[in-house]
Amino acid sequence: MSSRPLVAVVLAAGEGTRMRSTRPKPLHLLCGRPMVVHVLDAVAELEVDRAVVVVGHAAERVSKLVQAQAPESLSIEFVEQRVQRGTGDAVSAALTGFGDDDEDGDILVLPGDTPLLRAPTLAALVRLHRQADAAASVLTAVIDDPHGYGRVVRGKDDRVLRIVEDADADTEERQISEVNTSIYCFRRGLLAPALRRLSPENAQGEYYLSDVVEVLAEAGYRVVSLIAPDPMEAAGVNDRAQLAMAEAELRDRTNERWMRRGVTMVDPERTYIDASVDLAPDVTLFPGTILRGDTSVGPGAEIGPDTQLVDTQVAERAIVEYSVARQATIGADARVGPFATLQPGADVPAGTVTGPHYQS
Repeated sequence: MSSRPLVAVVLAAGEGTRMRSTRPKPLHLLCGRPMVVHVLDAVAELEVDRAVVVVGHAAERVSKLVQAQAPESLSIEFVEQRVQRGTGDAVSAALTGFGDDDEDGDILVLPGDTPLLRAPTLAALVRLHRQADAAASVLTAVIDDPHGYGRVVRGKDDRVLRIVEDADADTEERQISEVNTSIYCFRRGLLAPALRRLSPENAQGEYYLSDVVEVLAEAGYRVVSLIAPDPMEAAGVNDRAQLAMAEAELRDRTNERWMRRGVTMVDPERTYIDASVDLAPDVTLFPGTILRGDTSVGPGAEIGPDTQLVDTQVAERAIVEYSVARQATIGADARVGPFATLQPGADVPAGTVTGPHYQS
């Protein structure tokens, strides 16, 4: 299998009008982290030389926050798409961030609003792309209700011929249940010429990146696809309802990971843990526990029920119940609550019993 250089392009230029928010779409939070950062987390687990993030709406704000929270192991550059003219135009802008030395490499392209993507799925797509020596490889999904998605049109030999966007599909094409996830792997040297052949003559008046598939297939190049094992992985977030669904899925994954690492959750459905939280083995979390930000909990500690800790450090064997703490420190074997309130900077010494309604 080829070991060509691999770079990633993450598309995060959209405004996200359906979110109905002043917050740029890529920065909406799931488990305490912007959804575009969740995408970069998955990319960082691959052998990627670097990543280019395409920004547009609120470009400076998005760039600053991504730079601050993205994985340190990932080398990130930013390219601005000044006028949003479609995904094809966004990738054309991204290519300006690469030098000529990348011509023989592969480019992984993915949207910044798919926070449920897993690194193994991306790795499988890249592996298939290289094993098949393909010009383009597409991650697809088979779903019950394909409305709104681009359909994957195959030929008699089952090869991918083209992708038809929902707004441009005819009646027969709308019956196809295999859809485009907007996640691709391309040969760099073939992508740039194909992008120059795109046309905005479609229902949206935009340059569709998906049209590159047809351009390459018609030129005789091989295009392959990988069906995602779990369609939920590639689900995009376009409004608050989809944001809530993605949050629930991500929270379930987070809770399962901690339970397998030795954390007891009396009721996982009522336990909320940000992605940035750190828990030691033998921690017990009771229902209604909310752990946010840079909170850490030491071995044998018990948190809850109905307790919220934000940026708070809890030492071993401490007990915190029916309480709220922000930017506080709780020492070993301390007992806080019920109904305690710890303000920023509060320090509960080791072994202290605060009693009810304690404030500090």
